[in-house]
Amino acid sequence: MKSLLGALCFVLVSQGVGGLLHTFTDGSFDLWALTHRIGFLDGYEVYASTVLLVLGVAVGAAAEKLPKDA
Repeated sequence: MKSLLGALCFVLVSQGVGGLLHTFTDGSFDLWALTHRIGFLDGYEVYASTVLLVLGVAVGAAAEKLPKDA
């Protein structure tokens, strides 16, 4: 379970950072981010990327609290 949450943490953080980098560099990180490809998020990409980043950090913190896998 801990490794699954760690992988989810990595995906969420990388998508959050990638989305912010895509927005602030005018599209240089086109392959990294998925938030700019989702139609209903038009105009809200920064907010969605920030939420993904914060959620990824929270999942990573929760994964650290779990006991080690046996």
